[in-house]
Amino acid sequence: MAVILGIDPGSRFTGYGVIAHQGAKFQYLGSGCIKVGEHEFPIRLKMIYQGITQLIEQFSPSDFAIEQVFVAHNPSSALKLGQARGAAIVAATMQSVNVSEYSARQIKQAVAGTGGADKNQVQEMVKRILKLPGTPQADAADALAVAICHAHSRQNLIKMAGAARKTVRGRLR
Repeated sequence: MAVILGIDPGSRFTGYGVIAHQGAKFQYLGSGCIKVGEHEFPIRLKMIYQGITQLIEQFSPSDFAIEQVFVAHNPSSALKLGQARGAAIVAATMQSVNVSEYSARQIKQAVAGTGGADKNQVQEMVKRILKLPGTPQADAADALAVAICHAHSRQNLIKMAGAARKTVRGRLR
């Protein structure tokens, strides 16, 4: 069973979600938010790094999945988001955890069936997929969606590898 740590990066709030996945089965392990507040920016990056490191030590994930940066209307925000992602990715690589990255559209498509899903749709689908009693907080739901997206992607790769083994010289056995 793979344990996947999903991350929704942010320079003030970094959402995290941890799931176990095997075949078509999902198990919710935990979620929440690393809150770094109003500290100076380098201190916030350090807090993100430390928070991710603690999560990796607590849950021992085999895989780490994170949302890619999108450039919105504010280039300064995009740069800060990129640095927050960098702090999280470094924490994962320092612990030798496999890192994968997904666009917001890929994540929404994997969880809600459409790349144009809104936050409420993503939250509701995360709740349903993981059979949660309540709707998760927005940042945590986004991070759980990243983890679910990675689980689907991972499962598809496993299926493709199995199909490739059944193929000999371009013909199916």
